[in-house]
Amino acid sequence: MARGSCFDLWRRRIYHERLAEFSRERLDGRPIPGDLRELLVAQWEGRTDFTHLLDLEFFETGEVHPLLDTSYRSEKELADPESQAVDAGVAKMARYVKLVAKGGKGWMGYWLHPDEPADRAWPLIELDTEFSFWGLAGLTLTEGAAAAQASYQDEPDERIAFTHLAARLAELGLPPSTRDYDALDDTEYTVEPEQLMKELVEAERETRGLN
Repeated sequence: MARGSCFDLWRRRIYHERLAEFSRERLDGRPIPGDLRELLVAQWEGRTDFTHLLDLEFFETGEVHPLLDTSYRSEKELADPESQAVDAGVAKMARYVKLVAKGGKGWMGYWLHPDEPADRAWPLIELDTEFSFWGLAGLTLTEGAAAAQASYQDEPDERIAFTHLAARLAELGLPPSTRDYDALDDTEYTVEPEQLMKELVEAERETRGLN
């Protein structure tokens, strides 16, 4: 067996359980997409090229999903029926918003609502610090993060900036499906996250007789 193959096998064994744990905690046990596996291992090995390029920091074990984090609330707020309705609706929303990393406007991950088509790549999603949802272009988290970062480069034309980022990603071993910003997959969601969250919160308000 070639030396490189032995090293790859060793790496897979070393990180097998850690990847499985990440999958259970962040993706409900679903298989981890290939690019996400590479990005996770890079972070765990202390390699910073992808971090600097994509501005992504992946969640560590035990970190609370942003939609479930109520640590900033006072006891009075937590006891308020309106707040409880919102928290309950948002908690149901978290079943479908599988955030895996800090970056961009706040956090990035996948929109895994069961009504989304199963025959396409997982739709990407971004949650900002005001708890608004944003779509991300691209077929992979790497593409989505690169597309988002294209707006923050020294190059004012985001199309040219994305091409540069795509070339660098290819050098690092994670080539995107295209280097053309305008060719990135931008399929719309079947279920709109913002609308669904409003419906879930409203249903919780009704349950509590708050309407």
